[in-house]
Amino acid sequence: MTSSVSAAAAERTKRMIHTAGCIIIGDEVLGGKTVDTNSANFAKLCFSLGMNLKRIEVIADDEDEIIEATRRMSEKYDFVVTSGGIGPTHDDITYESIAKAFDLPLKLQDDALRRMKAISKPHPSQPNFSYDTPSPALEAKLRMIRLPIDESRLVEDQVLYVDESLWVPISVVNGNIHILPGVPRLFTQLLNGLKPRLLPRLTDPEGKGIYRILISTPMAESAVAGYLTELAKKVDSKGVKVGSYPRWGKARNTVTLVGRDKEYMESLVKEVEENVQGIRVDKEEDADGEGDGEEALDKQS
Repeated sequence: MTSSVSAAAAERTKRMIHTAGCIIIGDEVLGGKTVDTNSANFAKLCFSLGMNLKRIEVIADDEDEIIEATRRMSEKYDFVVTSGGIGPTHDDITYESIAKAFDLPLKLQDDALRRMKAISKPHPSQPNFSYDTPSPALEAKLRMIRLPIDESRLVEDQVLYVDESLWVPISVVNGNIHILPGVPRLFTQLLNGLKPRLLPRLTDPEGKGIYRILISTPMAESAVAGYLTELAKKVDSKGVKVGSYPRWGKARNTVTLVGRDKEYMESLVKEVEENVQGIRVDKEEDADGEGDGEEALDKQS
């Protein structure tokens, strides 16, 4: 990696975070065997912190696809996470593929090994496993801590330990790609551990995030479409987005206001309630209780 490329990576590590992207890597997701929940949890984190999540992609355990997606997203977004493909088996190719994407070597991380020895216990099926004896099992474990490293930059900026109860590091490549495991519990735990490092880089350093107001309406979407179109035009300059969501099988639909200017959004509530004959709710189901079946379906559109 050239000095100019390394300098750009260092800049990405420190820059303010406005936009985010998420890459879910796994044949098992594309094949329907595994239901992805990591992207939804990441989206919630982005919303709560005020990061504008622009794209979520699900791609195969395929070197070319991983290389293309990570290069593109790293260039386009301030903060990128990947999920999956960092286990001990032959089809876990995320580290090596991302290393290849940015012309980096894979380096065994001694700190990760030390933590692995202290925290990870041998599986019952491996009673004779030893870190001191070469074996296929040991090689499989070491595969999980050989990380892409830019040797011209500080390792501590590229290998993050954000949770003392876990040996698993977050590998940071090209300054803004954060490689996380696909196991939902670990993904969420590491993401939460990363949060304190993100807060100083947000537009709002307190991480207050984006606000969402829900208004429940008994009116059909087609009946309120004209008003919502005009409303969307009016509030666009204030950075507020207007949404309309049908709730199939229910008597009421939902109108949303989403933005950062809470005071301005609050000033719109009464107007919106009147024009859609609705009421503000905390949860979509709070105003349920009337009509279902065909009557409810008639009100969707």
